Amino acid sequence: MLTRLMILCGALVSTAALLTSALACPFCAAVSQTFSQEIESMDAAVIAKLVEAPAVTAEGAGVEATFEITQILKGKEHLGDTKTIKSLYYGEGRKGREFLILGTEPENMMWSTPTLLTDRGVKYINQVIKLPATGNDRYVFFQEHLEDEDEMLARDAYDEFANAPYSALHELKPKMKHDQLIEWIENPDIAANRRRLYFTMLGVCGTKADLPLLEKMLSSEERSSKSGLDAMIGCYLTLAGADGLPLIEKLYLANKEAEYADTYAAIMALRFHGTETDIIEKDRLLKSLHLMLDRPSLADLVIADFARWEDWSVMDKLVKLFKEADEETSWVRVPVIRYLMACPKPEAKEHLIELEKIDPDAMKRAQTFFPFQSQAVPTRADGERMKEESLLAMAEVDDNQLPPEEEASEVLSSEAVATSSSTPKSGEQTAMAKRQVTRDELSTAGDRALAAAITGTTATNIEETSTVGLLQRIFSTSIPVVVTFVLMLAISGILWNPGSKTSL
Repeated sequence: MLTRLMILCGALVSTAALLTSALACPFCAAVSQTFSQEIESMDAAVIAKLVEAPAVTAEGAGVEATFEITQILKGKEHLGDTKTIKSLYYGEGRKGREFLILGTEPENMMWSTPTLLTDRGVKYINQVIKLPATGNDRYVFFQEHLEDEDEMLARDAYDEFANAPYSALHELKPKMKHDQLIEWIENPDIAANRRRLYFTMLGVCGTKADLPLLEKMLSSEERSSKSGLDAMIGCYLTLAGADGLPLIEKLYLANKEAEYADTYAAIMALRFHGTETDIIEKDRLLKSLHLMLDRPSLADLVIADFARWEDWSVMDKLVKLFKEADEETSWVRVPVIRYLMACPKPEAKEHLIELEKIDPDAMKRAQTFFPFQSQAVPTRADGERMKEESLLAMAEVDDNQLPPEEEASEVLSSEAVATSSSTPKSGEQTAMAKRQVTRDELSTAGDRALAAAITGTTATNIEETSTVGLLQRIFSTSIPVVVTFVLMLAISGILWNPGSKTSL
């Protein structure tokens, strides 16, 4: 259970990142800001050498050190004739070592903690700041530093690829180093996130001659061979096409003994091909995902995909799963309801009325966590509004009422199935028409944006976010985190300060 929730939490974070930008590696994300991003976001950037080594202090404490500017990378207009700067330095320093130091607030320049650079690092940064913002030349340069002997440079090069447009990989294809990628992929010491990038790149420049190697890795019982499995499967299907699906089905989808993480990786790979490529027809991908309905405890992982890709052929099977759900499979119920809400078929309305009687709490949770209008919201046969025991009784919920905490895990266990909005015809009242609180009033602009991103449709009633509103949102989110962090530091200082031992 815990493993499942942790993997799903990670997937939600990854999904959020993917909604904001198209990544070159669909299965990984940048580890940190790149040097380019850091320098771009600051008012000044310099390379400076340590000229006054600070005295050794208590472990972890920083002292003010003096640095001599050897090169101004950015902000010459703010620095003028400045020759030296002071910044907090941690550890025992050696004179003459060079650092990257960033500054902000030109009126009263505040300098960042220095980043130690090797000679290669100084040369690298000088080359980076001269690169074009986009284009093939940029990624040809960073390709040379993937797995660089200087770990900091290797990490920066990886992050550059992780932030690049997906099209950049295809532009780079003629200059990709196929044999080098194979060597890295076969190296068990390569970090999983970088291995994912290399699998993605191999999917661009590889051929069917690479399939035996990939099949060997996929079939291996060694955990280390499956590092970056989602990207490995994505690469394999890119090169093998639909002919590769039987192996994936056998190993991970139809195999009830397959580990949860492996099955989820296979689903992610199929999802990638269904949304980002046209290598395999969507109907064939759906046929593979249908196998998950024979594994009720994991069926919730793919129900959102059926709705997103408008596969209504599994409606009856999903209704059966809902009715037969037990303690081990009960979390399939909310995704089934959302699927039916998205379905335009008249039978979906009938099923919703029937299933609400079986589990009204599941119906309420589905609407509470996903309060969007749906053309599948049922109406009475006589056209009258459904009464208090109706499908949408939760529409009367008080504005300040929050979803029960114990139901949070169920939110994580399935992706939200977006429902298409519709306007009731004149004279037709639906359960959505209850005036006390409408779904649009219950939902936030962020909720509707997420729903639109999931379905690929235009979100309704989304107001443009003003700069002030955005700042308010940032402050309201960040202030509690900062306060908590400060309190933790204070408590840690009290507990670990040697001087406090005498009072214990």
